[in-house]
Order: sequence, then C-alpha cells, then structure tokens
Amino acid sequence: MVLEILNAIPFPDWISDTAIPLPGPLSIKWYGLGYVVGALLAYFYAVRTCKKDELWVPKKTPVGSALIPNKRMLEDYLFYCFLGIFLGGRIGFILLYGLEEYMAEPMRIFKIWEGGMAFHGGFLGVCLAAIYLAKKKKLRLMRVADLAAIGAPIGLGLVRLANFANQELYGRVTDVPWAFYFKGGWQARHPSQLYEAFLEGFVIFAVLWVATRKFKILTKPGLAAGICIALYGVFRIFVENFREPDVGAAQFGPLTLGMIYSLPMLIIGTLVIIWAMKRPPVAPTRPAEEDTPENADA
Repeated sequence: MVLEILNAIPFPDWISDTAIPLPGPLSIKWYGLGYVVGALLAYFYAVRTCKKDELWVPKKTPVGSALIPNKRMLEDYLFYCFLGIFLGGRIGFILLYGLEEYMAEPMRIFKIWEGGMAFHGGFLGVCLAAIYLAKKKKLRLMRVADLAAIGAPIGLGLVRLANFANQELYGRVTDVPWAFYFKGGWQARHPSQLYEAFLEGFVIFAVLWVATRKFKILTKPGLAAGICIALYGVFRIFVENFREPDVGAAQFGPLTLGMIYSLPMLIIGTLVIIWAMKRPPVAPTRPAEEDTPENADA
C-alpha cells in the first residue's frame, strides 16, 4: 500500500467540486455547470455552423434538398435538449444503475444535488428532443441529429472534467506513473475521467470538425450523427477497461454495464454511417423569410 501511495499523484487540494459557493446549504457544482455550459456552447457552435454556407453545399450533384435550421429553431432545440438531458439522464441513472435503491427510498429521486446522471439516459432524452423538433418544424430528423452530434462532445468533455473535480467515476487500481489517489481510498487509480474527457470530448469533436470542413459530411444527413454515436461507443467500451465498475453493478463476464449499454450505440452508429454514405448528398435550403426570429417577434 505504501508503494501505491508513493507512485500516485495526490489529488490537488485546490480542486473542489463546488464551482460557485452560495449562502446557505446550496451551491453551484461543476457537474451541473458542465451540463449547462456544454449545452450552451453546443448551441452557439450549431448556430455558427448553420451560417457557414460552404459547409452545406455538396461537391457532387445533389439529389433533393434539406432545410438548415435557423436560430429560432435552434433555440427551441436547446430548450428541448435541456429537458432531455436532465430528465433522461436522471431517469436513466435510476433505471439502469440504481432502481432497487431508489425504490426502497423514493424521495431520493428528487435529491438531484446528490448526483446521479446516466449518459445513456441523457442520450435517449436528446434523441426524443430531436424527434420532437423535426416533426414540429418539418425538418429532416437526421439533419437535426447531425447538429446535436457536432456539439455534443463539448458537453461530454466538460462533464467528464467535472467528474474528475468531484473525484467520482474514477478508474481501477493501477501502478502507472500518472495514477491518482482519490478521496475515500489510498490506492493508486487510473484517472479514467480524464481519459473520457479527452476521447469522448476532444477527439470526437476534432474528428467531426475536420470531417465537416474537409469532407463535407453535413451534406449527407445522418453521417455526423453516426460518426459521433459510433465513436462514443468505441471510446466508452475502451475506457471501461480502466474505469472502476459502479458499486453493486452486475458484470457479465468481462463486460461491465457501461460496455453493454454502449455496444448498441456502436452498432447503431455504424449502421447509420453505412446508410448515410450510400445516400447521395442533398442541397441546402433555408427557412421561409417569415420564419426568421426577426419577423417572428414582430
């Protein structure tokens, strides 16, 4: 044990799980702030992307067209995504990781300050938000999904950094030189939160950024969404090998629950990529003038 302590990096004392202290028992945590700031940055990135005509005009002859959402539509989408992320993430955590615990003490469901959000539940919540917006605004579902996909890694990266600040979801015991020891134990562990922040956040964002600009993947609705979903599945399954399984969570041989929940994402993402690649590119169209925010507010 002494050797493990000597080989570990002490968790920095100056890093707190609280972003902004408030008077009384409440405070703003990095975890919640990560979700809010991540969603807002994804929204602004989507607005900026929609304004760049060159990203939407295909190099080859298009077949058909697809509407590019305007700012008003994206504002609605942001609101629906907030609901999907928080409700889906919370319900997903309860159903996927702690149903028995919350059934035994139902009032804990509302104690959101204790934490407890599941990415897979939040992902399904965002999918429902995309479906609702597409039907309401008569947009192609895959186009809406693409706009969520290109900005989603921003939020993923920030939330994983918040997990690190909270000293939660840490990794398995290890002797690698960059291991940390976290609160509640004196064993050197993988900083798996940082692995996920880098892979699920920075790498996926970088891949999609290059793909949208160099390979014009936004001209084929669904391609960006498929790449994002498939890469998340790959990276999450990979990092699960270094991440400590949730307490009390069942394992199925070498597979953790995180791996099992991510495997369908890998399969679905790959199928969406294949489907989108086989389809011809589409031409971009803009909403009617009367649907712009300026006229809508007149």
